[in-house]
Amino acid sequence: MPRCFVVFCATALLATAATVLAADSAAVKALKEDEPQWNKDFAVRDVEKLVAHYTDDAVLMGPGSAAATGKEAIRAALQGMVSDPALSLKFAASRVDVSKSGDMAYAQGAYTLPMTDAASKKVVSDKGSYVTVYKKVGGSWKAVQDIASSENPPALK
Repeated sequence: MPRCFVVFCATALLATAATVLAADSAAVKALKEDEPQWNKDFAVRDVEKLVAHYTDDAVLMGPGSAAATGKEAIRAALQGMVSDPALSLKFAASRVDVSKSGDMAYAQGAYTLPMTDAASKKVVSDKGSYVTVYKKVGGSWKAVQDIASSENPPALK
């Protein structure tokens, strides 16, 4: 009897692990599929679609900019970005991890960002890395923290 119990427990544990892994795989897939949509939303400069990727209380932190907290501040920051005709943000995750509870995740990756320098009015190219923390809200993933770190040193004044 004890051997049957051990086999039963091991089987239940493996089944649970397989279910968790499948859920994690689905979440990772969903998050990886969402990033190309973000890139498309930037390409067409659709601020409302971009803002829809964030929670109401999200924080967006970009290089050389103050943190934008909440959708209204994020909307204003993104409107400023997409109004630049040279802007062409591209990013892709190299790593996506999901919490064991399945309600939080993060994506880590690299970005490139041609844009117009405000001071010189010339097109400059930025590149760097980012981390976006996601929260599952109403069955879909929304960014709650979004930070980018430039690899380019700041200009000396």
